[in-house]
Amino acid sequence: MLASSSQTSQRCSGALCDSHGRRVQYFRLSITDRCNLRCLYCRSQIQHKFIPHPQVLRYEEILRLTHIMVAAGTRKLRLTGGEPFARKGCDRLLLMLRERFPTLDLRLTTNGTLVEPYIPLLKRVGVGAVNLSLDSFNRETFAHVTGRDFLPAVLSTLDSLLSAGISVKLNAVAMRGINDRQLDDFVHAARTLPVDVRFIEFMPMGNGTLWGPETFWPADEIYRDASRLAELRPETERREHAGPARMFKVAGGKGRLGFISAVSSHFCSTCNRLRLTCDGHLRTCLFDDREYPLLELLRRQDCTDAELDQVVRQACLHKPIGAEILKQRVQGKAVAEKQMVGIGG
Repeated sequence: MLASSSQTSQRCSGALCDSHGRRVQYFRLSITDRCNLRCLYCRSQIQHKFIPHPQVLRYEEILRLTHIMVAAGTRKLRLTGGEPFARKGCDRLLLMLRERFPTLDLRLTTNGTLVEPYIPLLKRVGVGAVNLSLDSFNRETFAHVTGRDFLPAVLSTLDSLLSAGISVKLNAVAMRGINDRQLDDFVHAARTLPVDVRFIEFMPMGNGTLWGPETFWPADEIYRDASRLAELRPETERREHAGPARMFKVAGGKGRLGFISAVSSHFCSTCNRLRLTCDGHLRTCLFDDREYPLLELLRRQDCTDAELDQVVRQACLHKPIGAEILKQRVQGKAVAEKQMVGIGG
């Protein structure tokens, strides 16, 4: 149940809230659309044109926006891409963020191919967790999905992250006919490694991707099949800043399995996030193509932090219910025109 207007006013006094009473405390910030992989679910097979560098947020602008968001109640910041470390100076940005915001829960999403040399830095700045994209433990399938034969590098990064004591979530986009016959590998990883292995339903984002009814592998079906391979015990303890995944402990194992049902069973009532694209467009819902341009305001000399804060608050008030947008899409069509590479993972 979403909150009534009276409940919203009581709960959101001074905080960043939407009209449904959902308090926004999580900011996902894409720092680049550049990536050294070509994942089937992230972009179309048409040649992608990267955003010109002058149109990409400067690091100083990212710091300014983060300051505004933290002042409005943001507690968790995730850097995404593209691949964050495909952008020069990502390590410097992490240092600046930690220096400016010492108590902020700082996270990172990466494809794992470029980050390994920077793992000591991640440890030093206190990155709370790393989401590592890993859609297959099979080298041939990995190369098919990503367009690159980089699985050994990603597995080496995984080992190094765990050795450094950094919490890891393995994110796998569930695709029927692609990685659905490799469930054993994912269950084995959750059984033998202290990681969260999370299946994300393939979302119809952007035209021209591999998405279709024949490639959609629903979370309930994955759970059913995984339950035949291991005893899954529902995670009853709600961890701080827990995401949308339904989590299960693997009996006798070190890790957990999770299922993110973004398409088949929404979790809109608990959505607490805003997204910012690398070219400075604020997006209040993944499925909603309506965006609020902030880059021009940031580069206007007379624009104050108070004005930027007001724009963010007004945008947040119009944050929609993504499940309603999903229901209204034309069957077989994308729910949003913009592809994931242009939004941020």
